[in-house]
Amino acid sequence: MQPFLPALATFLLLAAPAAAATLRTETTLDSSVVRLSDLFDDAGQRAERVLGPGPAPGESIVVEAPQLAAIARQFGVDWRPTSLADRSVLDRPGRLLPREEVMTPLRAALATVGAPADGDIDLPGFSAPMIPVGGRTEVSVEQLSYDGASGRFTATLVIVCTDLPTERARLSGRVYQTLELPVPVHRLAAGSIVQASDLETTRVRVEAVRDGAVHTPAEAVGMALKRQVAGGQPLFTSDLMRPVVVAKGARVAMELYAPGLALTGQGVALEAGGTGDVIQVLNPASRAVVAAQVVGPGRVRVAQGSTPLQPASPGQVAAR
Repeated sequence: MQPFLPALATFLLLAAPAAAATLRTETTLDSSVVRLSDLFDDAGQRAERVLGPGPAPGESIVVEAPQLAAIARQFGVDWRPTSLADRSVLDRPGRLLPREEVMTPLRAALATVGAPADGDIDLPGFSAPMIPVGGRTEVSVEQLSYDGASGRFTATLVIVCTDLPTERARLSGRVYQTLELPVPVHRLAAGSIVQASDLETTRVRVEAVRDGAVHTPAEAVGMALKRQVAGGQPLFTSDLMRPVVVAKGARVAMELYAPGLALTGQGVALEAGGTGDVIQVLNPASRAVVAAQVVGPGRVRVAQGSTPLQPASPGQVAAR
């Protein structure tokens, strides 16, 4: 807390002292000035007299016993300190200017000079000012300079607020181009199946997106994760695989369809695969290996006219 040093004018005391007043030990101010009534209850006819400027929003000042006694004498208030411990604390509530109240006019101003309207604005070192609680605030941008090649800018922020002098602050920052991408809303473990509820769409800086990024939720929903992924980070096709519905070494139903003909038989999967994957399957009857597409749990379909890829090796046969 800072000492209270009000600038007091000299007044002639024409009225008789008021009735006995009571010291207010704590007062919450709702304006930018200190009045006699903020220090004393029953301060008399001069209760609304302005004594001087109040503290800045979010700060306090302390009026000690000698100063209180001098003010009481100055304005004819019937009060005397009982000890040097008497004091009055004047507090002025404040709140930080919300970041969005800065970003909205700044974004609008940047858009007028060619910056991407949906860009990510970075303001390193910016500290929001403290403003009065309940005060009406208007924020505008002046002297804006923007370099489209680098995305860097400088500007002057103008803050006009109730009960505060107009404040100007110099800003410098950068606008980053962004893409709208689906990202996990929370951490996803390796092997988990991505659900629609696991994703949200957000804007991601272009520089953080490499080739192979997933651009739509449909590309990821229903896929299994090869590794753990963090929430809020882009997904990549290299992170995803079809969920395994046929395990390596498992027996599978082999289907073969041709015009007017449908054949089924038993085979052994020589590779794991998800629905839609083409894997190698051993035909136990012929000892041949064929390529077949996984069509469901424990089921593969051999393409019409498919020829064996190779004879089964001893190791492949052992997989049975």
